[in-house]
Amino acid sequence: MQQDARGLALSTDLPEAARAYDAAIASYLGYRTDAARHVEAALAADPGFAMAHLLRGYLAMLAFNRAFVPAAQAALAEARKAEAGLTARERHHVEALAAWTEGRLWRMLHAWEAILADHPTDVLALRLAHFNYFWLGEADAMRRSVLHAKPGWAADLPGWGTVLSCEAFAREECGEYREAEAAGRAAVAIDPRDLWGTHAVAHVLEMEGRQQDGIAWLDGLQGHWEGAAAIVHHLWWHRALYHWELGEFDAVLALYDGRFRNPDSPLTRAMPDLYIDIQNATAMLWRLERAGVAVGERWAELADKAEARAGDTLSAFTQPHWMLALAATGRGAAAGRLVAELAAAGEGDTTLACIHAAVTGPTAAAVLAHRQGDWARVVDLLWPIRNELWRLGGSHAQRDIFRQMLADAAARAGDRNRLRAVLAEETAGRTLPLTRRRGYAPLAIAA
Repeated sequence: MQQDARGLALSTDLPEAARAYDAAIASYLGYRTDAARHVEAALAADPGFAMAHLLRGYLAMLAFNRAFVPAAQAALAEARKAEAGLTARERHHVEALAAWTEGRLWRMLHAWEAILADHPTDVLALRLAHFNYFWLGEADAMRRSVLHAKPGWAADLPGWGTVLSCEAFAREECGEYREAEAAGRAAVAIDPRDLWGTHAVAHVLEMEGRQQDGIAWLDGLQGHWEGAAAIVHHLWWHRALYHWELGEFDAVLALYDGRFRNPDSPLTRAMPDLYIDIQNATAMLWRLERAGVAVGERWAELADKAEARAGDTLSAFTQPHWMLALAATGRGAAAGRLVAELAAAGEGDTTLACIHAAVTGPTAAAVLAHRQGDWARVVDLLWPIRNELWRLGGSHAQRDIFRQMLADAAARAGDRNRLRAVLAEETAGRTLPLTRRRGYAPLAIAA
């Protein structure tokens, strides 16, 4: 039996399979594009290597694309062929992937937490739990998970930087900005290619309104992004968000077209409808239009992707972003299908079902109503759930457009009481006054 880079037992007898598996884990943690290639190398060396099959399944599920679920299920079936010979830790991974493919997300998370209780250096369980807590909006759980595991680590273990970067982002989402920035900068000091640590610090700088610091931070690190996966698009989106706040709209459009939504780039061609890319693009176009910037025909290709993915409800946060594109292009029939699919998903028995029913569906309907100028309906839909939007997943910075949408609609509907209430709530968790935040300044002045 071989061991991984952190000394955990692997159910393979072949050193070359273990080495390829370690390379795949390092690639996944580093947001590189070659993780799948290393998984295939591990399986070529040992076709019965269960953890390699499980990692293949995990990578499929990470796309939040219903079309990839059968591949994950096939990988799970292959792993189960060797289940009798697996360690207890590996069997928990089998349980986790099975639960994920079934939409039982809390069962999945409990399996990873069971691993971390006994094996805190299982960095795969740590990182997958972190990722999924985030997309469920569970910031406190995300922080607890990494802080419980952290004492079991040593600074010389491969993956220690990932622990710090996960701590950084979790603390940022919990409003612990000083601790978050310190952990993120420490991760990047270990490895300037640590894109999650880079990302965590970028979030701190956004939340604190330190746009020039954010631009300088990303400028100083972009030389380390070669060979990275689509997280680089999100980092460029953060760069554009700083420029948007500064009113530098030409720079935002240049970054949109050249850096984070270029349909001809290799990353975009490889996966043109990746959830995070769609979130980046639609949210930025909406912000630009709200600032009075003409965005031309940029909505159209996003709406094409949205029409093709109607009914794929694996990512709650992506659904209102699909609607942004459909509503902007007047695709009423497709928008209606999206609303209907969310209603159907809300009647299911998966973890996301109640989220779709209570939050995702109303948010998507509010997006459509806002584009149609039905301000009172936007307020009716978003006001009751404004403090439940976290359940969509995503970050404070990402979810902010829906609170902007509510505030804007309340102002246009003449509902000054709710406008004032939303603005008062927005003062919490941010150090910058509303009069210096582009999404709220005109409303704050008028209120």
